[in-house]
Amino acid sequence: MEDVRKYACALVTGASSGLGEEFAWQLAPQVRQLVLVARREVLLEELAEKLREAYPGIGVSVRAADLTDGRERARLVEGLWKDGWVPDLLVNNAGMGDYGEFVSAEWEKLEAMMQLNMEALTHLTHALVPGMMRAGRGAVVNVSSLASVLPIPDFAVYAATKAYVSSFSEALRIELQEFGIPVVAVCPGPVHTGFGEVAKRGEKGREMPGYEYFYVPAEQVVAESLAGLEKRRARVYPSLKVALSAAVIAAIPLVLLRQVLSVRPRRG
Repeated sequence: MEDVRKYACALVTGASSGLGEEFAWQLAPQVRQLVLVARREVLLEELAEKLREAYPGIGVSVRAADLTDGRERARLVEGLWKDGWVPDLLVNNAGMGDYGEFVSAEWEKLEAMMQLNMEALTHLTHALVPGMMRAGRGAVVNVSSLASVLPIPDFAVYAATKAYVSSFSEALRIELQEFGIPVVAVCPGPVHTGFGEVAKRGEKGREMPGYEYFYVPAEQVVAESLAGLEKRRARVYPSLKVALSAAVIAAIPLVLLRQVLSVRPRRG
């Protein structure tokens, strides 16, 4: 029987919950090997067992790592090569946010966010893409955000990190076209995951503003992301409402956008 799986090995960061876990489930039927990366090893092991039960023919490797630490990222990559796990699909999903005024933020949290959202994504891409080029196959999925298309007061650093992800993805896509390696930036709106709990500041931190209408299920976000990758789209805005929102934002002159954003969702 012909093997219909699209990839030999997929690596998913932030795989212990949320979109990362959903990427793992939806990719499992399409790959021969799956590498799950996150800090919480117990959750990764639980997910790995469920995946092995659901898809007996798949190889699943759990790699616990704090991706904000460059040394742990290097050990992760070295361990993959040593053990013969060679990803030809990289899903850079791991990320975090911080909701509140920039001047009152904890520097340690801002630094960790920049290291995770930008540095880790860039480092893993730099480490794994050359192997894809040599093999003549591969793909990269970078999870950005609708926030990447505009500066957001009280979400200033997070939005800036996602603007980096989208811009980097666009440029890398052009560089890798001649090698047949697609790169897609996924720009979802709000999704019901643990992101909001991490983004708010402490137990008494204010909840992030959001409107239920704009929330998109994680299953839909991942399904549209993988469909967009298959069609070699440069950018995916999961759901029509998010795509329309991005189009409207892009059409607003910056001078007017500044006025709109000055009506801030919260102060203090």
